[in-house]
Amino acid sequence: MLLNKPSGLTSNHSLQIIKRFFGATKAGHTGTLDPMATGLLPICLGEATKFSAMLLNADKIYHATLKLGYISTTGDADGKIIATEHAKLSKDDLSLSRIKDVFQAFTGRIKQTPPMFSALKFNGRPLYQYAREGEEIERKAREIIIYDLRLDSWSGNEMTIMVHCGTGTYIRTLAEDIGKALGFGGAYLTSLCRHQIGSFNLHQAYGIDHFQGTWSAQHDTCLYTVDSLLQDFPSITLNETESLFLLQGQHINNKNELVLTSGTKIRLYHSNGLFLGLGEITATGAVAPKRLISQKI
Repeated sequence: MLLNKPSGLTSNHSLQIIKRFFGATKAGHTGTLDPMATGLLPICLGEATKFSAMLLNADKIYHATLKLGYISTTGDADGKIIATEHAKLSKDDLSLSRIKDVFQAFTGRIKQTPPMFSALKFNGRPLYQYAREGEEIERKAREIIIYDLRLDSWSGNEMTIMVHCGTGTYIRTLAEDIGKALGFGGAYLTSLCRHQIGSFNLHQAYGIDHFQGTWSAQHDTCLYTVDSLLQDFPSITLNETESLFLLQGQHINNKNELVLTSGTKIRLYHSNGLFLGLGEITATGAVAPKRLISQKI
């Protein structure tokens, strides 16, 4: 299901609310939003958790508001805010042409150093634990991709931007880097909203208040089918015998008309329309089970 996470809740707290409401034995979300951030948080329940990684690696679209000339210990409004020193520009010196030039420099494949306040691990501990103890850990810059970076609005030293990015992008770090590149010594996020993940959009999402009180069958209309996570993959339909062999872990011949290369992931369906899971084309052209739903046919 698609949740519009409110500000002030952690992603995990939001997940637990939905998990309890639907009585799910397993649940997981597909990409953490910081507590101050709002927006699209896909939550996978039951068998869908097997495929949650498909959205973790999907492209994302954010709308963010930056305040130039200040930095935050966390990169956002939840941290300690201090004015930057030795800023080369003031808000009166900033020009639209300069903004466009800097945005162009941050578009495409760029290097980004992950922030200390992140869940990345060092010696088995997340970096944010070291940060809270006042310890700085050296981090290596990683390549990320920014597909599009646009200015939505700009007034004084505040600007709202749209970021279309690949997986692994930290918008907090991007904001600070943009602030530095513009000559303000840095910037921090005053708001952040995730509008899209893959093909899922915020306008499809439900607020957390929708899941208060008692569950009713009507709430199930908020749920998407498991294979909605996999619509970018080609699909093949299997007969009864092929389906049984595949569910037993065996490879089967690909008799489908689709010509697929080795390593291609494919959606698998029984001839009765039942979604079986995800397969993969082997080097010999056969279909191997990759991740299947636990069920009988």
